[in-house]
Amino acid sequence: MTGSAEPPAGGAGRPRVVVSVPPPLRAQLFSPAVWDRLAARTEPVVLDGHTDRDALAAALPGARALITSWGSPRVDAGLLDVADRLALVAHTGSAVAPYVTEEVFRRGVRVTQAGDAMARPVAEVALAFTLSLLHRVHRFDHALRTGADWDTASAAPPRHEVHGSGIGVIGASRTGRAYIALARAVGARVSVADPYLDAADAEKLGVRLLPLEELLERSRIVAVHAPATEETRHLLGARRLALMPDGAGLVNTARSWLVDEDALLAEVRSGRLDAAIDVFDAEPLPVGHPLRALPNVLLTPHQAAGTVECRLRMGASAADEVLRLLDGKPPLHAVSARALARLH
Repeated sequence: MTGSAEPPAGGAGRPRVVVSVPPPLRAQLFSPAVWDRLAARTEPVVLDGHTDRDALAAALPGARALITSWGSPRVDAGLLDVADRLALVAHTGSAVAPYVTEEVFRRGVRVTQAGDAMARPVAEVALAFTLSLLHRVHRFDHALRTGADWDTASAAPPRHEVHGSGIGVIGASRTGRAYIALARAVGARVSVADPYLDAADAEKLGVRLLPLEELLERSRIVAVHAPATEETRHLLGARRLALMPDGAGLVNTARSWLVDEDALLAEVRSGRLDAAIDVFDAEPLPVGHPLRALPNVLLTPHQAAGTVECRLRMGASAADEVLRLLDGKPPLHAVSARALARLH
């Protein structure tokens, strides 16, 4: 791994960068300006068949950097054996665990991710979910679309404004903090449960720090923004979901890992809770899945970060990390081996 700048760009001497991103996504991630900036300093080798491990193995010899996307083969010892000059794996998404192994770190290859680019749009979707649940918009929409008469469609549990509502946030992550800022901006009273957040940081965020169980009991809406670690597997199971007040709503734009889907299904089937969900145990969500038919559940197909602006930031982030490598600068969004071991 180099610690100094690469030789100046020029002709055949330009460092090779493998771009394991399919054409449609490549067009979304890399603006012409960003691609031109990358191509001016490097020799990009694009893999249209980005899931093809053999194609990746053939492209890696001599490459200084690898840009990965969803579905790219996991970089393991076998691929590293042929990646004789690899110094960086720059992932265009947030979760890198599916795409690299600990062997990458043992061989001194840097790993970066573009999660910062995703925080704002995911937080905006979480806020949109929050408003929909508070106003029962999803229930009205479902009733009208499925043929209910006007009076029946107009019936719903009590509705609330976000101003003054108690909103609970599980996890003061990047996305959690972006959501907190948006929720507070529209007048919500925000509480946070996060074992790594101290009182001073909570005060800076303008939130009340609560134990998880108390947060669940006191919140009209609970928004999940915690990381997926061994400790957070099914953080919200049947016992904790039962603590939420009747008529409350759960927002999950983070990971299905955090919520026991069967336990949540039981709660929403009963009508006691509403939910808005972007992430699922099985993706694609099966057509016959019972969540699809429930009037008190709002569903989106894992698209919370899918804005035009977000995709462009993700591509720019990965390209910038490659150029920082060539300039001998440290990465801006590095992932450590320790973090990789914790995250799922």
